[in-house]
Amino acid sequence: MALSPQCLEEIARLAATLDSNPLPTLALDPDDFDLPACRSVMAKARANLDDGLGFAIIDRIPLETMQRETAIKIYWLLARMVARPVAQKWSGEMVYTVADLTGKKPGNGIRPDITNAEQNFHNDNSYNLCPPDYVGLLCLQVAKSGGISRVVSLETAHNLLRAQNPELLKRLYRPYYFDRQREHDPAAEKAISRPVFTSEGGRLQCRLSRYLIEQGYALAHESLDEAGHAALDALTAIIDDAALYKEFHFAPGQIQILDNRRLGHKRTQFEDWQETERRRTLIRLWLRDRGRPFYNG
Repeated sequence: MALSPQCLEEIARLAATLDSNPLPTLALDPDDFDLPACRSVMAKARANLDDGLGFAIIDRIPLETMQRETAIKIYWLLARMVARPVAQKWSGEMVYTVADLTGKKPGNGIRPDITNAEQNFHNDNSYNLCPPDYVGLLCLQVAKSGGISRVVSLETAHNLLRAQNPELLKRLYRPYYFDRQREHDPAAEKAISRPVFTSEGGRLQCRLSRYLIEQGYALAHESLDEAGHAALDALTAIIDDAALYKEFHFAPGQIQILDNRRLGHKRTQFEDWQETERRRTLIRLWLRDRGRPFYNG
């Protein structure tokens, strides 16, 4: 979904306004700016999220013409035209950097998104009480190699599993433990129990993270039942089939937004550049109009 010349003109004027009038990103409201062309693009993106494929790539914010922080502010304003940003950590952080910040492997308390490890297909924040409806990513820098993005329709996977083995599908409608990644009050339970699939208003809703389910059972000091294992294995085999998922290489300045309720996404392992300023960096926003903007909704 290309930004029109009119939209790019609005963005250039917006960048100049933001540079001349410093304000924290979270205080910026698109209603304070005259951006009709940008609103039209983002309205089409929202329609595609809800009634189309559930996925949109906005191409692109011209990073070469502005400071990085200005680009993030413009991204924030464009995303707010789709839905309201919400907290991505229990501490309230709303603008989240996805990069290899640790040099460590993922584990309890270390999210995979701050490592360079390959991810499984997942829904963001599947382990929370109120996951986001949409996930936005702005690409600032790409890796030296790897880091390929993939998206898959969990609706399609659900329907294929129903045709292949309806009994295993039924197990995915019953609860699994999820590791909450220590994103909760210290006195709260470390794992929650939720189904992978539910139906709300006649539409499929998904919570998937094979890794966090396995971690969840370890935290709960319980063993995953045989049917639970088999159901996850069957679903994983479907979504890992290259015939089902789509993959693409991010380019700097591009924005990806996806429906976090219907689509799973992942990225492959990557090798980064040695220079800090060149390291793979994405800026993530979680968007949700339901509930309150708190991490727990």
